[in-house]
Amino acid sequence: MLTLQAIHDAAARLRGQVLETPCVESRTLSQIVGAQVFLKFENLQFTASFKERGACNRLAQLSPEERARGVVAMSAGNHAQGVAYHAQRLGVRAVIVMPRFTPGVKVERTRGFGAEVVLHGDTLEEARQHAYQLAEQQGLTFVHPYDDEAIAAGQGTLALEMLRAQPDLDTLVISVGGGGLIAGVATAAKALKPGITVVGVQTQRFPSMVNAVLGTHHPMGTATIAEGIAVGTPGKMTQEVVARLVDELLLVDEGDIEQAVLMLLEIEKTLVEGAGAAGLAALVRHPARFAGKKVGLVLSGGNIDPLLLAAIIERGMVRSGRLARIQVSARDVPGVLAQITATVAAAGANIEEVHHQRAFTMLAAQNVEIDLVLQTRGKAHVEEVLAALRAAGMQAATH
Repeated sequence: MLTLQAIHDAAARLRGQVLETPCVESRTLSQIVGAQVFLKFENLQFTASFKERGACNRLAQLSPEERARGVVAMSAGNHAQGVAYHAQRLGVRAVIVMPRFTPGVKVERTRGFGAEVVLHGDTLEEARQHAYQLAEQQGLTFVHPYDDEAIAAGQGTLALEMLRAQPDLDTLVISVGGGGLIAGVATAAKALKPGITVVGVQTQRFPSMVNAVLGTHHPMGTATIAEGIAVGTPGKMTQEVVARLVDELLLVDEGDIEQAVLMLLEIEKTLVEGAGAAGLAALVRHPARFAGKKVGLVLSGGNIDPLLLAAIIERGMVRSGRLARIQVSARDVPGVLAQITATVAAAGANIEEVHHQRAFTMLAAQNVEIDLVLQTRGKAHVEEVLAALRAAGMQAATH
């Protein structure tokens, strides 16, 4: 059984092998959500994720025979890099099975840590079955991403660090995929501080632990920006721990996670992947639930695809009004475009895109329709730009 002693033993093994990451208050986020928010920066680990802790603890306990034969793991993400990096450090052969669709950057990064990467199957399940086959054929030890007590004990070491740094924490909000992190955290936290509240967070698209523990039948989706917690079936061991020790499970949607990623980037100047921002997303979605509490959040990883990050930033700018699309219609006479752009410039907005429409419009033939994408200071500034265009005799509205 997963115990506090096992987590203390893991902490002793990990000393000097993984980073003891900072756990500090974010005053700005605290003001925004109405709770005292403390952030545990696991995105600062060498492979940018807490997954190193469990991987290192599991590998450190291999017998000499197991070490000589090597390990195999199945993962498309952070677990792969954690196993590969610590196997390389310990001089252990590591084979990582990844689905064929895994982004090239993740494959190369895992290879960069010295692992042998095998691309197999179109789904995580197919990749997992192949990993089990390799384990049997080559005598490799299978390192499970979450359903393993040594893995969960390793992940639980970050709770020891959080409560040592911030003993007054009364609530921990933890993202949940397969459940390795929350099983370790809940075991450590409840043993050290029985009155502490542990809250798990899943996405509405992958509510597998919620369904398993609460007996609900929320539909399962196919994709989420929090791919690190997109797990179809939770672990058996982890599910038992969650049912016994976790006080509440909450769901957040994609928009909440996008907003949380952007808040952490803008306010804390820290890059967090979707799964790592799920805890903050829960505070944004359910502020009344956490009002006045001292809440610990784990920024569990920072491995986000740059194109996804670019899309999140741009969409966030649209939501806040700093990127706005407006439509202007005016008489189609020489110089009208120059007049429009001059009016926009005088109002202090910057033009990012212009689309000048003659044929595809329902306006009278002598009129022209112009779509503009503007960089502004926010929604109030957009209204100022529209007012300036109307004052210049044009029709203007957001589009």
